[in-house]
Amino acid sequence: MTRTGWAVMGAFALLGGCGGNDDDDTAARDERLVAEGKRIFRFETFGDEAKWTDTLRMHEVVATAVDPTTALSVGLKVDADALPQSVKDGIAGGTVDLKSPATTLALLKLDAVIGLKGSVETENGVDKLRRLGITCALCHSTVDNSFAPGIGKRLDGWPNRDLNAGAIIALSPALSAAQKAVFNSWGRGKYDPRHNIDGLNKPVVIPPAYGLAGVHKSTFTGDGNDLAYWNRYVAVTQMGGLGSFADTRLPLSVTNGTVDLVSDKLPALQAYQLSIAAPAAPAGSFDTAAALRGKLVFEGKGQCVSCHTGALFTDASARLHTLGDSMAEPETPSYAARSASKMYRTSPLKGVWQHAPYFHDGSAATLEDVGADYNSKRALGLTAQEIADLAQYLKSL
Repeated sequence: MTRTGWAVMGAFALLGGCGGNDDDDTAARDERLVAEGKRIFRFETFGDEAKWTDTLRMHEVVATAVDPTTALSVGLKVDADALPQSVKDGIAGGTVDLKSPATTLALLKLDAVIGLKGSVETENGVDKLRRLGITCALCHSTVDNSFAPGIGKRLDGWPNRDLNAGAIIALSPALSAAQKAVFNSWGRGKYDPRHNIDGLNKPVVIPPAYGLAGVHKSTFTGDGNDLAYWNRYVAVTQMGGLGSFADTRLPLSVTNGTVDLVSDKLPALQAYQLSIAAPAAPAGSFDTAAALRGKLVFEGKGQCVSCHTGALFTDASARLHTLGDSMAEPETPSYAARSASKMYRTSPLKGVWQHAPYFHDGSAATLEDVGADYNSKRALGLTAQEIADLAQYLKSL
């Protein structure tokens, strides 16, 4: 079993007690832990309202200026399964006002805005947004657009590459013009999880949170040996959750508040994330014959298999790579140089068809661009046809 697997099983034992080895009991604990992790992933703020409400005053912005049309335009998503049929009918028929912030508050009351958790109270018949926080799902979930663009069934673990997190943060009335300019520079699908730590500005693409079972190094730079490391980092230093994070390699030590609302939720959160499989390539989305040829390129002339090894298509559990191995380097500032490891991991390829653009900085728009970049920088001597075939193989994974 992998080290991540042992960590999860250890969490089962802690939560389930020290009973025997009955397979049914273990399966039941597993199921309960994953279910709790799903709730945490979707709805838990870790007390980060202290940041988003008390400091950034985002509740004021949402209550007065963010109608559903505006919310959807910056990449926020709505869970169609959380909407009563009457609301769906109203949206479809045009009787629900999508240009009114009051409608946004109504959606928050339904827990329908993915990644946002609002405390809405009715006062004299009028809804008031008292507090607002964010959850993991804000960046790492999207929807299938089955009801309307931006409205559909949840797709947990899928990176929200429509989300303009920087533009949303820049709406805060608590920020200076210079701070707003930095956040507005990030663009859709990108976020800089180091900016508020070191003051530098180099956003990276929001990564998927699926297909990570068995992958010890779960971030672009492989800073921790399991997801719990990065979940703690994000919950405390980025979301503003109440708890602590420390890593002497950075060096960094952050404590928010006087209570810990993070630590006891990490085992379940990790268990749920590890349960999310990478999505299979849609039928008809790639050329089967070309993909078979591309597999030969992947394993041979393209040299891809030297790093994208095994069933997980990554050697991340065995080693990290120097800056020179990255197709995005040299870059200023260097993203890896700002991390704890100062290195890069090999990204897993399962589900890679889904999360364009590619490389940690999003500099390759398509998988064809990925192949062309490697071909040029590694002098692989691939033909245009071989690059095209390789892209089809990647699309099939």
